[in-house]
Amino acid sequence: MIISELFHEASSAITVNKVRSGLTILGIVIGIGSVIAMISVGQGAQSSINSRIQSIGSNLIMVTPGQQRNIGYGVRGGMGSAQTLTPDDASAVAQLDGVAAVASEISGRYQIVYKGTNTNTNVVGTLPTYAQVRNVEIDQGSFINESDVTASNRIAVIGPTVLQELFGGNATATPDEAIGKTIRIKSNNFRIVGVTKSKGGTGFGNQDNIIYVPLTAGQHFLLGSTAYVSEIDVEAQSQELMSQVQQEITSLLLNRHDISDSSQADFTVQTQSDIVAAASSVTDTFTILLASIAGISLVVGGIGIMNMMLTTVTERTREIGLRKAIGAKRSDISTQFLLESVMLTFIGGVVGVALGWVFSLLITKFASITTSISLWSVFLAVGVSALIGIVFGYYPARRAAGLNPIEALRYE
Repeated sequence: MIISELFHEASSAITVNKVRSGLTILGIVIGIGSVIAMISVGQGAQSSINSRIQSIGSNLIMVTPGQQRNIGYGVRGGMGSAQTLTPDDASAVAQLDGVAAVASEISGRYQIVYKGTNTNTNVVGTLPTYAQVRNVEIDQGSFINESDVTASNRIAVIGPTVLQELFGGNATATPDEAIGKTIRIKSNNFRIVGVTKSKGGTGFGNQDNIIYVPLTAGQHFLLGSTAYVSEIDVEAQSQELMSQVQQEITSLLLNRHDISDSSQADFTVQTQSDIVAAASSVTDTFTILLASIAGISLVVGGIGIMNMMLTTVTERTREIGLRKAIGAKRSDISTQFLLESVMLTFIGGVVGVALGWVFSLLITKFASITTSISLWSVFLAVGVSALIGIVFGYYPARRAAGLNPIEALRYE
């Protein structure tokens, strides 16, 4: 049989029983649509996390107290919870070659009160260089300056989320409504001198939901100690120097803390690349898990196709016998039934891709979850659907081709 005849026979066989074919295709549609939607959620999450990590600074290296230990090694000063970094450590790091700027900081969550409104947010005590190191831009007003740090001035720079929560009420607040106003942090009054530009993001760690105060003011009025800092942020002069600067910081602090074995370090030095790699590992696992769960429906859909094709072979036994009696080869019969199976799954794959795309848009719109559909996931989904047609259609096609023409013609 020529190709055009095969396609004509396959399409005619599929359209003979439209309801049964439609229900069989539906299983593939749901499976492919689910896979596309789940992969788009995973990729969207990874893209969102990566963009947020990149927004926190350029060529950024973060030094935090304590060292994160693997499971099984016990707990020893969890990363960020210990008090092992000092302002002198930050000053020493600033002298290293390849370092463009250094900003030490302290941080903690506090209840913020303005008149009858309050919110709980992260307060960061830091230096003027923080704006350069962490890519903080001012929308209106000014950032912390050297004189504020020297005099321990109780001034504050707030993020746009804090602005809306404290001053928005039932409307959208503008920066000029906040500048000059006094807010209370841990029973201390701080005057707002600036509002930062939005970086985007939601939830814990939102870069827009932060209040910045001078490092010395934070130490004196909030922390009550000037001995330690909770993080040292370092900006390398270039992307190429980040690995070198990271190694130099590690060596310097090991020497300053009198530690000879790096595995016993009481600090952690991380670059943005390290954080991106860790986040990518988590989101990749998350994506694979979601896609695997959705893929179960593909297997169910494939079994449905096999069931339909076996039923079709039984119903068309006399037709198969007649075809073989007038000269049809085993390969012609098997190819025809295999093509029918592939056509069913291919149609389901195409419709499933469209459905998955619609699901992704709906997830973004109603669940506020960023999604991203890549071309490779579309080709993968369509390819998998065709493969399912071949795998689950092979046995029915082989069974049809193996029928004895005489027995097939006698079949009732």
